[in-house]
Amino acid sequence: MTQIHSWNRSPARLRGGPPRNGYIGSVTSAGRRNLLLTAGFLLAIALTFVFGYRAGRHAHFLRWENEPIRGWMSLPFVAHAHHVPVETLYGAIGLDPQKEDRRPIRRIAREQKRPTEDLIQQLDQAIARIHPHAPESKGP
Repeated sequence: MTQIHSWNRSPARLRGGPPRNGYIGSVTSAGRRNLLLTAGFLLAIALTFVFGYRAGRHAHFLRWENEPIRGWMSLPFVAHAHHVPVETLYGAIGLDPQKEDRRPIRRIAREQKRPTEDLIQQLDQAIARIHPHAPESKGP
């Protein structure tokens, strides 16, 4: 009779038959279970980051979409925030579109010797022509 060691006391071994789920079987199933749990955890983290990023972008978009036009804003910024072509805004205040023009509206108004509020009003009207449902700016 063979001696049964403490590390080899599976129920199948004690009955005299071949081991069905011995040490190798338990390690393989535990490893498979750990692998599935790890993969599920990593998937959950990845989905959290993806949907968190999307929610953050949406919140940022909503924040600037309804922002009234201010004197510190540049025309490319206003065009981006209100989803209009920048050429339309330059045309609304009587300027030729210039590449890389980052001057604030306040400085453009000063250079044209016009009140900033007049430029802002003209920009609001140009945006309203493109997006009729957009509320007008309530800037200072």
